[in-house]
Amino acid sequence: MDYRLVPVGFAALPGWDEDDPSPLIAAMKRCRRHVRTVKPYRTGALGVTAQELLALLDAAAEARPEGAAATRAFFEAECVPFRIEKADGSAGFVTAFYEPEVAVRAEPDAEYRHPFYRRPDDLVDLDDGNRPAGLDPSFAFARRLEDGSIAEYPDRGAIEDGFLAGRGLEIAWARSKVDVFFAHVQGAARLVHPDGRMQRITYAAKSGHPFSAIGKLLIERGEIDAATVSMASIRDWLARHPDEADAVLRHNRSFIFFREAAVDDPALGPVAAAKVPLVAGRSLAVDRAIHTFGLPFFVASDSLTHMDGDKPFRRLMLALDTGTAIVGPARGDIFTGSGDAAGALAGSVRNAADFFLLIPKAAAARYLHAEG
Repeated sequence: MDYRLVPVGFAALPGWDEDDPSPLIAAMKRCRRHVRTVKPYRTGALGVTAQELLALLDAAAEARPEGAAATRAFFEAECVPFRIEKADGSAGFVTAFYEPEVAVRAEPDAEYRHPFYRRPDDLVDLDDGNRPAGLDPSFAFARRLEDGSIAEYPDRGAIEDGFLAGRGLEIAWARSKVDVFFAHVQGAARLVHPDGRMQRITYAAKSGHPFSAIGKLLIERGEIDAATVSMASIRDWLARHPDEADAVLRHNRSFIFFREAAVDDPALGPVAAAKVPLVAGRSLAVDRAIHTFGLPFFVASDSLTHMDGDKPFRRLMLALDTGTAIVGPARGDIFTGSGDAAGALAGSVRNAADFFLLIPKAAAARYLHAEG
């Protein structure tokens, strides 16, 4: 492995005594319901199983701690913290994401003409059994042709030029292609209709092409300073360069398809990869190949200060989502919430961070033995 788990005490978690992790208890209850009644979470390479996680989720359901101190005491009694140390000695890294709110129309007009699409029926999931020779192994989706063969799906440019037009896949139309693009990047959005009705769309599938960050492209071109790049600075550049915007957006060939969902609780975020709603400020996207959904992580970053009133970020979070850009044992993406204010919080998060994994005691014994 290119990392190791080092056991530490709770006193080694910076700011642990000031954190209020009580919002995690309701989220853990929802995870428990999913694991028990729908499907256990897949075990990541680190090896903590859904059954071992369930011991923690059951204990939380029985204890029902309330308030900051009682919730911290619960985790202290039930878990062992481990620092995730990368083999090369480098720090972990956090970014953030949010759920945009986008004004839409149910039918297109001269102003609202950029659609959000449902998953097309000729898009198929790829695995080792059906992947055609020559198609890059990174492709998880492709197109099934009329003769039954499989080929690369048309990319963002081809779809924006009308490849899917006339197939009835449009969910709604937005005024801004840039708004649609950033909803693709975030993987979800709340669509606001003229009558105030709110509709949620969440990730259903993608074209299969690798994600290419347009911020990185603009940095490489010298258009944006790497030290100050943010979603706001990228949006500003696109607004100031309308003649170049399409080409820059199409640099990211990956195209996202959505499914519709109700907004059952406006206070909660979209249902994510762990099949439960995200909780603003307490949900973390992690590398699913390594980590098991539902596990608690304590994340500490001295340089990330704008989310907590100029104080360093120190929070216990729950692993509830994943993403193609979230790769590595100490890599996380913080969900900041829904709407413009959440977007302002998320847009500039690119910070070094320390990651601590809280492992249920029964499972922790295995890692303590290995460390010893």
